[in-house]
Amino acid sequence: MASQADVRRIALSLPGTREVTGRFAFEVENKGKWKGFVWVWLERVHPKKGRVPNPSALGVRVRDPAEKAMLLAADPDIFFTEPHYDGYPAVLVRLKAVNKALLRKLVEEAWRCQAPKALLAEAQQPRTDPLPTRPHRSSRIPMRRGGRRGSSR
Repeated sequence: MASQADVRRIALSLPGTREVTGRFAFEVENKGKWKGFVWVWLERVHPKKGRVPNPSALGVRVRDPAEKAMLLAADPDIFFTEPHYDGYPAVLVRLKAVNKALLRKLVEEAWRCQAPKALLAEAQQPRTDPLPTRPHRSSRIPMRRGGRRGSSR
């Protein structure tokens, strides 16, 4: 079972992502515009009233209608939609039903749908080890008189 805290942690770990002020949603800047890729489901509870946040589900951007149809058919216990999303490449995801590994994949793929090429390239770069490695003995600079490296005295 996943939570909104898991969604927040995953989304904010992606380059260029920001959380929308005032509601639970995440977006990435592409060509000067902020593009949403994951958000809390805004459910229409009463037909003539505004939508209200339903924290039990997320809206998640997908690549295209074919991917949307595939997800909806794959597991109706996790994925669903409503008429508001007809014709729009997004699915709704039940947080109680999705595991954290699948959630990570969904959020990362949604981000890829909206991120600019430069950020996509940055995300493809292998992560470097944060701890510096010790140089091999033969690559060390020899110590000279006075104990300072490179001093020629």
